[in-house]
Amino acid sequence: MFSQIALGTTEQGLMYAIMVLGVYLTFRILDYADLSVDGSFTLGAATATSMIVGGANPWLATGMAFIVGNLAGLFTGILHTKFKITPLLSGILTMTALYSINLRVMGRANISLLGSRTIFTDFAQLTFMEEYGVFVLSLISVVFLGAVIYVFLQTELGLALRSTGDNELMIRSLGVNTDLMKILGLSISNGLVALAGSYVAQNQQFADASMGIGMIIAGLASVIIGEVLVGTSSIGRTIIAVICGGIIYRVIIALVLQLGLAPTDLKLVTSIIVITALVSPSFRKKIASWAAGVKGEGA
Repeated sequence: MFSQIALGTTEQGLMYAIMVLGVYLTFRILDYADLSVDGSFTLGAATATSMIVGGANPWLATGMAFIVGNLAGLFTGILHTKFKITPLLSGILTMTALYSINLRVMGRANISLLGSRTIFTDFAQLTFMEEYGVFVLSLISVVFLGAVIYVFLQTELGLALRSTGDNELMIRSLGVNTDLMKILGLSISNGLVALAGSYVAQNQQFADASMGIGMIIAGLASVIIGEVLVGTSSIGRTIIAVICGGIIYRVIIALVLQLGLAPTDLKLVTSIIVITALVSPSFRKKIASWAAGVKGEGA
């Protein structure tokens, strides 16, 4: 029983870690609070499930989810860079628009995939993958995407993207088109978020119009938890921290549910987790300073 819960929680953590990688690109690399994540997650789920129910190949449907997520990020980026709408408002506008678009894509509030072919049912047909197919495919996907992001951020284009988030005025003075960098970052980020949505929907075997609500908070919580526990001394370590944070966050949620808290309390728990992760570095500094002072007085 415990092993099944642990396996299921880890599988979910790995899927959501794909979304957390997308949030990391905007939140840390671009220093951009992108609220369109809530809509992009559902968009990916809606696109994949609608295509699968319509008879499309699930792998093609999953790829299409990534593409439409890119388009959502592209729209947010254009609103911000070309029409000078603030990051917060541009994300809210995209998220609001996506709610109606997602309903239009699905044709109803939710879609069931029970009995349908998915990427996980395909993978489970491979040798020795009947029981651990979901875990292995999710792990492969996260490791691959994490490696791709790591390599990308080391390239000239990736360095320009990082510099845009660090010091936009400086990198612009060197001739870099910062508007293009922001659009690129937002597009990739929302593509990853939508991809995660398609994974989650196929694993849970349904998509719902409200399944993306609170994803940005969950993503931020995962990023912060990973950074606090694993560290951010290098890009590679930070990416590992982000992935671990996504898994740890899902483990915490599972433990909270096992303790008997109602699912309706999860948003409150998430907020508490984020607050705790945010204030912990400050407390650690104060404790270290206090300890140093006590040591100095003792000397």
